[in-house]
Amino acid sequence: MKSWKKKLLIGGGILALIILAIVGVWWSRRGQVTVQTGKVSRQDITSVVTASGQIEPENYANVNANSIGKITDIYVKEGERVTKGQLLLRTQDVEQQADVDAQQAALKAAEATLASNESAVESAAAAVKTAQADLAQAKAQLAQRQLAYQRGLQLMKDDLLSKQDFDQRLSDYKVAQATVQSSAARLAQARAQYLQAKNTRDMASAQVGQTRAALMRVTDVLQQTVYKSPYNGIVTALPVHVGENVVPGVQNQTGSLLFQVSDLSVMNAEILVDETDVANVKLNQPAYVAIDALPNQTFKGVVTEIGQSAVSSTTGETTTAQSTSNTANQEAKQFKVKVRLLDPPSVLRPGLSATARIITATAKNAVSIPIQALTIRSKKELEQNKKGGPGQVLAAEVQPPAADADSGFGPGAHNDDEQGVFVIRNGRAYFVPVTTGIMGTMNVQVLKGLEPGDTIVTGSYSVLRTLRNGAKVRINNKPLIPNAASASSS
Repeated sequence: MKSWKKKLLIGGGILALIILAIVGVWWSRRGQVTVQTGKVSRQDITSVVTASGQIEPENYANVNANSIGKITDIYVKEGERVTKGQLLLRTQDVEQQADVDAQQAALKAAEATLASNESAVESAAAAVKTAQADLAQAKAQLAQRQLAYQRGLQLMKDDLLSKQDFDQRLSDYKVAQATVQSSAARLAQARAQYLQAKNTRDMASAQVGQTRAALMRVTDVLQQTVYKSPYNGIVTALPVHVGENVVPGVQNQTGSLLFQVSDLSVMNAEILVDETDVANVKLNQPAYVAIDALPNQTFKGVVTEIGQSAVSSTTGETTTAQSTSNTANQEAKQFKVKVRLLDPPSVLRPGLSATARIITATAKNAVSIPIQALTIRSKKELEQNKKGGPGQVLAAEVQPPAADADSGFGPGAHNDDEQGVFVIRNGRAYFVPVTTGIMGTMNVQVLKGLEPGDTIVTGSYSVLRTLRNGAKVRINNKPLIPNAASASSS
């Protein structure tokens, strides 16, 4: 045989072997899905709720104008420390002071009238007592004259008394009767004058009370032109100047802001927590607060207040009232949460932007998996996978463990959906329902369904969405090359 024929035969044999090898590799990998995997492990997991807001003092007061007027004096500057009751600002008070002076004069006049009427009442009371004494004396004299008259009658019968003496006794008796009647009339008149004097005094007393009330009112109006610090703190806002006119609030509109006093010893981070996270936030949970103005620093805090009314993410107003707008009903809601800083630095100021990380739960040495490994499969889909389909190679003899129906996952948790992961067993991926616990930033706690050391499918995302139960898999945990990835995507 010629040499070129030998070479041709050898080359053809080698080519056939190569083709057979390629076909064998293709056949062995037929139906395989390339996946990324990871191991179920134990580690500490911390559930965190992160939200942004701003720094605000626990105690602060916005002092607004109480009356219309012009600012005449400002006694402090912004940033100055003040004490409770310290005079900070004054507005024009000419009219108010005049009203006070007028009412003070009216009160003095009313008090003088009341004093005069008190004297009249006392005089009338003395007159009543005098009239009572005169009446008593007249009655005593009447009794004496009546007795003398009766004796005279007896003496006249016995002819022991002259007609002249008897007439005198009769006259004295009648005069005594008239004197008693006159004294009784004077007593009645004195009592009437006494009652009149008392009524006049009571009216004067009421006038004094009315004048005092009016004086109290105008004094309060005068005091509203003087503005003092509500407590110890720092003037954190002073937007007005001497000579400016200010107005009080009307209905739903607040009055002119004069100044703000804040107690900076207790500071809070007031953050807005999304409605999907607020259920996990509880009082006294620890938190860590980062402040934009103080980079590379974190401050410890604790949750002290959780809002009960949602705050609109667009308007910032509470949504306690029923809204008829579909947009208002469908927009995302947030809840205000206060985190008190345990050791605030003295450089903090109200309004600084802040971000708080609230620790809502922790689990030590917990069985955990990456969050991206979790996936959802419907019961119907899993049943179809068991029956098998064209081009599939399934292991029907492998049965996944049943999920806990009361855990919030598994059959019946969301109609017919089950949450679980794909576990690698003998080169195939099997869907295993799991019961999860707290969720950290990257990992989630597994309460039931997996054991440490199990190999699970962690990617890619597109594979996890379409991976079927029992499918053959090929593991490729090499990092993705950016250029290749971008080239393939394009």
